[in-house]
Amino acid sequence: MINQVILVGRLTRDPELRYTQDGQAVANVTLAVSRNFKNAGGEFDADFVNCTLWRKTAENTANYCRKGSILGVTGRIQTRNYQNNDGKRVYVTEVLADSVKFMGGKPRELVEN
Repeated sequence: MINQVILVGRLTRDPELRYTQDGQAVANVTLAVSRNFKNAGGEFDADFVNCTLWRKTAENTANYCRKGSILGVTGRIQTRNYQNNDGKRVYVTEVLADSVKFMGGKPRELVEN
């Protein structure tokens, strides 16, 4: 079996960095990945893919990337589920990143600081 994903897209918002109770860094990002065909209106649609980054990858991405940054993400798809407050089962599909490559230049805010 193979479970491997390679994505190149733009961050839809700044990375959200937090730490687990045992001190491991984790960041959640959403990548906007353009489709390679046009819709009925003649425009390119995008898919919005949630990705989870761990440890140094999470910290580096949070420190050096901002909304609009172009990232290359390699990882695997994972599906998890939980029960929400209404008692309904919620399924979440996301990419767990093994590596992240910063593909664009530094955002203007980071260059000016």
